Amino acid sequence: MADMDVPTVKDLFEEWHLPAIEPTGVTYEEVSAGGVPAIWANPVDAAADRVIVYTHGGGFVAGSSYSHRKLAAHLAKAAGIRALVVNYRRAPEHKYPSQLDDTEAVHLWLHQEGFEPRHIAAGGDSAGGNLAVTTSRRLLTHGHPQPAAAIAFSPWIDMELNGESLDTNDETDVLVKRGVLETMIALFLEGAGSPTDPFVNPLYQDFTGAPPTFIAVSGTETLYSDSDRLAAHLRGAGVNVELLVEPGQQHVYPSLAGRAPEADTAIAKAAAWLRPHLGL
Repeated sequence: MADMDVPTVKDLFEEWHLPAIEPTGVTYEEVSAGGVPAIWANPVDAAADRVIVYTHGGGFVAGSSYSHRKLAAHLAKAAGIRALVVNYRRAPEHKYPSQLDDTEAVHLWLHQEGFEPRHIAAGGDSAGGNLAVTTSRRLLTHGHPQPAAAIAFSPWIDMELNGESLDTNDETDVLVKRGVLETMIALFLEGAGSPTDPFVNPLYQDFTGAPPTFIAVSGTETLYSDSDRLAAHLRGAGVNVELLVEPGQQHVYPSLAGRAPEADTAIAKAAAWLRPHLGL
């Protein structure tokens, strides 16, 4: 992937949804959420006043609400809530902090629409998992309530690429390689931000008072160390963390929802964990 041009990478990631089975009993609706394009995933009989704001992966460069709507819908259906899948702006056309600006705007729009913050969760995978945990702190910094909980599937958080598993798991991860990440960091941050900015690299963030967080990751993917260190960093700040480590899987393995038992198990565990945090 490191040898592909950016348009090709973007096109490739639009097929991310293909491995997942379409969840039954879910309807979709496109919406402008505070000026940010998004897709509602509405499971039948879901609690209408509970929502997970889902931010897709793709290294801040690729992916969309369309490529990840099925993953978000499976999670929403399992939790009995709605999902709002955000089509945030992507690099290199829109560098940092455009992505964070958009996700914050979506949360504020939900507040204006009458959703109580205690009934809102943030969720995402890979780069979107980064956004899921940093958006809460951005909201807090700007004087707004945080969401009630966060879910991150294989979050990519270390923009310095210091994770040990980047090297130790290189042979077992077919997708995420150091060279790919270096390219995406340049597209995302060059001339716009620092890899040690706490809103870019959550390992530098003060998570005191942050919402409880569920993390699922494969023990054999190159970004395993990101999840392991994020969990430790959150726990060090007193945050309630649930870390699910599944061996022998690839990056963001819940994307195989409906086809792989490991994916379905991760989604079911994340959903069961989430419900009480949203008052269900």
